[in-house]
Amino acid sequence: SSPSYASFASSDSVFHHVTTSSTAMAVAAGEPASMASRSPTEQIMWGGFYAAGLIGTLVIYGLLQQRIMQMPYDGEVFQFSVFLVFLNRIAAVIFAMVMAVLHKEALENKAPIWKYLIVSASNVYASTCQYEALKYVSFAVQMLGKSFKMLPVMIWGMAINRKSYSAEDWCVAIAVTGGVTEFLMTGPTASPNDTGNSMKGFVFLLAFLALDGLTSTMQEKLFKEHKTSKYNQMMYVNGLSSLVSLFTLITTRTFVPAWSFFFSHGHFAMDVGVLSASAVGGQFFIYSQVKEFGALVFAATMNVRQIVSIVASYINYGHHITVLQVLGLAIVFAALFYKSYAGLMGAQAKSTAAPSESNPIADSGKEAPASGNYKAAEP
Repeated sequence: SSPSYASFASSDSVFHHVTTSSTAMAVAAGEPASMASRSPTEQIMWGGFYAAGLIGTLVIYGLLQQRIMQMPYDGEVFQFSVFLVFLNRIAAVIFAMVMAVLHKEALENKAPIWKYLIVSASNVYASTCQYEALKYVSFAVQMLGKSFKMLPVMIWGMAINRKSYSAEDWCVAIAVTGGVTEFLMTGPTASPNDTGNSMKGFVFLLAFLALDGLTSTMQEKLFKEHKTSKYNQMMYVNGLSSLVSLFTLITTRTFVPAWSFFFSHGHFAMDVGVLSASAVGGQFFIYSQVKEFGALVFAATMNVRQIVSIVASYINYGHHITVLQVLGLAIVFAALFYKSYAGLMGAQAKSTAAPSESNPIADSGKEAPASGNYKAAEP
């Protein structure tokens, strides 16, 4: 079987980025798609709304990531990455509980707690590594580094789920890897506040990729074995993630210093609040888009989000980029858009061949696998 198209789209980091696999839960929940009953005009309007909401919230999330991790507040740089993960997970738990009650979903766990705990632990530490990397490498490097995630995801998939991949999948992976490598080798990659230790940032990125790939693979295995509703999954995984991050803060003796920084820097507290809100908002748009329009549309949207986020970062913070780095970006996104385009065309062809599928706009991409790679945790 092929890897999910979303694995070629980002993290997730957007939207790592607040829990584990949001879209996997949405697909695995098997919820009926109501968008197919709407007119083409309504579908286009709703599709634009979901895409704009998703891109907008995740761009804000990315810009705030950089602000919080790379720039000082009153001359002091924030150091406690796990604290951000903790607050994001708390916000996601509250959101999930409210939505579960409103949608009358069951509140009891549908899978063993220990399975959720494995996913939660790997997700928390993957997100922490993602934040830590920003202390040493630029946001563009962090974003592009996530494109490397397809390789560990494919490797974990072969090792754990015995998957196989097509030649096209490997070609796209090689093109993306080559483009990212060129970007890293032909221009500045360090964080603005880095003191010459950008290699440490690459180590954190590698750790993130390994943990994130494991998280995605374990989620896929979990969601295939247990039929659960999306907000129920979101509630339990985020709840356990908040406990894991709280345990980490306490055992590393950073719980009190983190809260002290929070209360002594008002601008920081405001940034963190918007960060958590944008993460949860992005998760809502991910759920909605995948449910109504399918995984392939989501993958294409995430490709656009990556471009917009990187461009917004360079404009907003005035970072320098070389011509060869621009070429590297072009190679990466050409490969990603090709993958999304090929998937969408394949879905349209299948929809046209099946007379019962009368609305190809909303149905495109519905057959994409419900993989754990659709992640909104730390996008």
